[in-house]
Amino acid sequence: METDGTSFAALAADASRGPAETAEALLEDVRRGLDRNPEAARAAAVRLVTLLTLSAATRGKGSRGGLAPWQKRRVDRYLRRSLHRPLRIEELAEQAALSASHFARAFKDSFGATPQRYITGLRLERAQQLMLGTRDPLSQIALACGLASQAHLSKLFRRWLGETPSAWRRRHQTRAPLSPLTTP
Repeated sequence: METDGTSFAALAADASRGPAETAEALLEDVRRGLDRNPEAARAAAVRLVTLLTLSAATRGKGSRGGLAPWQKRRVDRYLRRSLHRPLRIEELAEQAALSASHFARAFKDSFGATPQRYITGLRLERAQQLMLGTRDPLSQIALACGLASQAHLSKLFRRWLGETPSAWRRRHQTRAPLSPLTTP
């Protein structure tokens, strides 16, 4: 199948060579073909543009890399187990066997957020679970989630969710369903 004179086989052949080698060959095809065969020159130009576009897309996506799957699982599991206490970037980096600076960059690539932002999200998620699953006071829930105080919990909660923890808890708490009436 051809699209604009470019076959998928030709694109695959271009991909089998190195990008620089392929680009040079295609550019030379374009130069030679301009006078003799404009249609072939056009096809070579389309292949060149395709090659450069694919090369740019590949560079932008995964060239920097993130955490390996095992590192991501290990760090996430460690974070969830340790939310009740302060966490330092160095101890998280140690879980992934990386330096702190490399870990911070790889973490953001893998999780889509900085470690601090991700941890805050986990803490608020845990606070929501505790608010729905227990009758503990908010001050105790804040401490159980590794936050300094109820005020800290309230400030973060309002910033992230747009309402206070108390209002959220009231709105989301469900009452135990009454047992159905049975007729004798």
